[in-house]
Amino acid sequence: MAALVGFLRRNDQRRRLPRPRMFRDRLNPLELRTDDELFERYRFRRPTIIYICDMIADTVSHGTRRSMALPPMLQLLVFQRFVATGAFHQLLGDTVHVSKATAGRCIRRVASAIANAVGRFIRFPTGQEALNVKRKFHAIAGFPNVLGCVDGTFIRIQTPSENEPDYVNRKGYHSLNVMMTCDTNFLVTNCVAKWPGSCHDSRVFRESTLCHQFENGQHDGLLLGDSGYPCRTYLMTPFTATNDMRYRERYNTALCRTRVLIEQTYGILKRRFPCLAVGLRTDPGRACQYVVACVVLHNVGILRQDIVTLSLDDLTIAGPDIQEIGDPANNNGFGYREFIARQCFDH
Repeated sequence: MAALVGFLRRNDQRRRLPRPRMFRDRLNPLELRTDDELFERYRFRRPTIIYICDMIADTVSHGTRRSMALPPMLQLLVFQRFVATGAFHQLLGDTVHVSKATAGRCIRRVASAIANAVGRFIRFPTGQEALNVKRKFHAIAGFPNVLGCVDGTFIRIQTPSENEPDYVNRKGYHSLNVMMTCDTNFLVTNCVAKWPGSCHDSRVFRESTLCHQFENGQHDGLLLGDSGYPCRTYLMTPFTATNDMRYRERYNTALCRTRVLIEQTYGILKRRFPCLAVGLRTDPGRACQYVVACVVLHNVGILRQDIVTLSLDDLTIAGPDIQEIGDPANNNGFGYREFIARQCFDH
């Protein structure tokens, strides 16, 4: 009897005609939404969306119009909806009337195109730009010669199929450990998104290109980090024990007031792109690409004043033109930190 049922089922499948392809009318939210509605749903207003689309159009455009290929604008909107919500591909496809598979391809293609622009929008300050950054940092709490604040953050990912234990962080879930530096305008000036969650912040920094550049003397300035980083002549960390010394307490206060900018930058980034807060349901390699793409979009939004409209230009006037620290007695991180604390905060 079971053999007869199997024969009839196979015979019925042979007679079944293939399902015809269906091309549904696709929605273009740019034509249906106001600027404020676009900002709520896609995190950018119309001019910035058009700017980003022009930036990636050549990369994501299809060579032909066969099978009603999606234009670059709709591909970009699918990706922006993804980073703005972290929703499933099926739901994202329904917003513009495309299939789940098409939505997934759009997200991967656009993320790759945006991430390739990392060198254009994520740059560590040099030259006159570095001097302006130092003046703005000095105007916050009087900490001299600062080029950026550095810290790491966890980006949750789904359980990877390879090297799974490496991605379990100290909080007990799978993640990437992403290191970034920022300036006073919340711009990300350096981003390292390739390390598993079990790696310590100090190792991520030690193996980074930025660390090697500072060690080779390519940057004349300081980074500010928390106590998880090693104290170096180019990386200042807080005193773990002030011993009731007022200048050390003032140093710690100034460092914390200045370094909080990187925490605020992470807050802005994850609030603007909730996919980074709720987690990325993908493998580590693709998750790294999504993180970099979000950081690039974050910088684009700030540069075009479409995310943070705060202007800190007045800090350029408030800070000193020349910030000399002098030569420390001990050419090591701890001696240099003590020297800066005494010279700048012992008053």
